[in-house]
Amino acid sequence: MKYYDREDLNSTAIDENSFDTEEKVKRGSDYVDDRLWEKVERVGSKIRFANEVKALYRYMVDKHVPWYRKSIVIAALIYFISPIDAIPDLVPLVGYLDDLGVITAVIKYLGHELVPYYD
Repeated sequence: MKYYDREDLNSTAIDENSFDTEEKVKRGSDYVDDRLWEKVERVGSKIRFANEVKALYRYMVDKHVPWYRKSIVIAALIYFISPIDAIPDLVPLVGYLDDLGVITAVIKYLGHELVPYYD
């Protein structure tokens, strides 16, 4: 990790960090693109928050949403996709509660920004 002094925080240093972070967001977005719909198709009938997941995806792919806002959504969607959970998805009845908690927290954080992305 690279640390900067106050004097180092000029536009060049910020631009370098920004590019690196934007690249990470792009890679995360690609990961979600590759895996999300398979998961939604597989578990969509078992969960009641599939519409919220779809709205978050639409928000993530919107070119007008800044990358730093997308990063929050990407993290939540990766958690939803990932088989490694606080509560494994295979546990009957409660397996998706942790996923629901993460998705709900992001929706609460973004608030009214998400309204246009629902069906």
